[in-house]
Amino acid sequence: MAQLRRMSAERRPPRKTLAPLDAAALDRLALRYVERFATTRGKLADYLRRKIRERGWEGAAADPAAVAERMAALGYVDDRAWAEARAGALARRGLGGRRVADDLRTARVDETGRAELAPSIDARAVATALAFARRRRLGPWGTGEADRAVREKQLGAMLRAGHAPTLARRILALPPGSDPDLADFD
Repeated sequence: MAQLRRMSAERRPPRKTLAPLDAAALDRLALRYVERFATTRGKLADYLRRKIRERGWEGAAADPAAVAERMAALGYVDDRAWAEARAGALARRGLGGRRVADDLRTARVDETGRAELAPSIDARAVATALAFARRRRLGPWGTGEADRAVREKQLGAMLRAGHAPTLARRILALPPGSDPDLADFD
């Protein structure tokens, strides 16, 4: 397999060599990126660092973090709005608070931004866990009584999705065919 990759890489035409970046080109790259993608300051700075590494740098020392901060000051990058949108999207997919927090940390949303979103994530914990179980046909939405091995697999799936162990066990303990709602978990 590795040999096939090497061979195909050898047959590819050489990549067009681009000129090294300067401050103006870095600003243009940043503008183009925020024009196309919703992002955070940290992700934008990482993108700019990668581009500098790939193409090289010409001129005074580059500071991608300062460019990202300038884009945020101009209103092109809003970490809080991005984090709220991302947390909502992950919650709609049924992912739990731990997975949402990990995703926000990976996207380099700062600690205060994650802390501000934590209460809204925790308030939706039961709804997202039920949505995940329904979508994956776990617990009460399963096809019948599950033996111990199946229950352990289902519990593992809910834990990997970021749901609290006690909540996951409560959902999986519900009898098949029941229709739980949020009031059952108060």
